[in-house]
Amino acid sequence: MIVTLIIVCEVGFWVLLALGLSLRYLARMPRAGAAVLLCEPVLEVVLLVVTATDLRNGAAPDWKHGLAAVYIGYTVGYGHYTIKWIDGHFQHRFAGGPPPPKPPKYGAARARHEGVMWGRTVVAAAVACGLLQAAIWYVGDGGDVSSLRGWQFTALRVVGIHGLVALCYAIWPKKAPVDPPPSPDRESSRTSG
Repeated sequence: MIVTLIIVCEVGFWVLLALGLSLRYLARMPRAGAAVLLCEPVLEVVLLVVTATDLRNGAAPDWKHGLAAVYIGYTVGYGHYTIKWIDGHFQHRFAGGPPPPKPPKYGAARARHEGVMWGRTVVAAAVACGLLQAAIWYVGDGGDVSSLRGWQFTALRVVGIHGLVALCYAIWPKKAPVDPPPSPDRESSRTSG
């Protein structure tokens, strides 16, 4: 049941997002669109309540409960960013807005961007680990919580790997190309002329 609810929440996220942005830009009803977009967090609250209820009713904590916590953490860490990113693309495509800015590709700006994204991952993992720890305390000593602890370790491992990637961008920033390499057509026209 929990896995089905996670899938329903994910589908619901995209349905609410499409509906909210359609109301905002296609129907020219920005307030109604904003109201629909504000319903997004309700999905995570429902998932949290159902997961806690499942545990309270005596379900053995397993990977499904851990996945629910990680999903909620991801939504907290990346949900607003995802909505803002898609909003920019939707506005550009359907409402004549400017093209959304792309993340920087080179140098310190790229390193800062990667650091911010790593910060989102830290928030997501912190929320997930906090929910998992609450579930572990809730189950207590009487239940097997190894699956929940495993999800905590997975979340921390993701933070570490993403942190290493962000650190690599800071230590070895990608440099912008100096000059584009000559195309074969220009090279052959120079040598034949």
